[in-house]
Amino acid sequence: MYKLIDGKKISAQIKDECREKAARLNEQGIKITLAVIQVGNDPASSVYVSNKKKGCEYIGIQSLSYELPEDTSEEELLALVRKLNEDKNVNGILVQLPLPGHICEDKVIRTIDSHKDVDGFHPESVGALCIGQLGFVSCTPAGIIQLLRRSGIDIAGKECVVLGRSNIVGKPMALLLLRENATVTVAHSQTKNLKEVTRRADILIVAVGKSQMITKDYVKEGAVVIDVGIHRNAANQLSGDVNFEDVAPVCSAITPVPGGVGPMTIAMLMHNCVESASRS
Repeated sequence: MYKLIDGKKISAQIKDECREKAARLNEQGIKITLAVIQVGNDPASSVYVSNKKKGCEYIGIQSLSYELPEDTSEEELLALVRKLNEDKNVNGILVQLPLPGHICEDKVIRTIDSHKDVDGFHPESVGALCIGQLGFVSCTPAGIIQLLRRSGIDIAGKECVVLGRSNIVGKPMALLLLRENATVTVAHSQTKNLKEVTRRADILIVAVGKSQMITKDYVKEGAVVIDVGIHRNAANQLSGDVNFEDVAPVCSAITPVPGGVGPMTIAMLMHNCVESASRS
């Protein structure tokens, strides 16, 4: 019988821990402020931004919201980011992605002060992760490490396969697993004999962006499976990159969609915001 890894429960634990830390900082006269910038009104982005605001309210973090029109120029956005960089009252800056096509995401990310980069996307943050120095870590991979740790799943010495090589999930995920002393393989669309590679995994982390692509044929008996994907079908039902019904019976533990990795992203963002205030 597989164990269901409960992201809602674990994220609630982390939020409560952040709330306590935020209260202690507040007693010391340290206020925590997160600035959230959204350009345009992409529906999915609007939902994410709303959830971030709710998270801030629960934990006791002040949230500054900048909702800019779709036709905002790149220079206008960069000017706002620079202004927030200089604002000593702002601990974290988050620019909601994706941005409209006329704005270069890389330029915007590089403009954010790395000390306020609570998303963990800045090259300095990624570089610090690579060489084991202090810096912010991308929220989704950091959340997955917490899911594993708090579910009593040992990582050290395990063979881990990360399916997907994005800058936001796949690459930092591999680095974090290495930090936890796992043996790590990163697989992707050009990997040959993919099923043979994934079936080696004691821990399989799937971030491919294809609905229910992973069936039991990809999974070793007794493996832990972490599903990062989220998709909505015509009936408004959510699913992941893993075919849950097919894969769950062969697993030792698995995350559901929804209620697995998703809630952890917001929780780790809140953690990074509190950490930013602590460091300052």
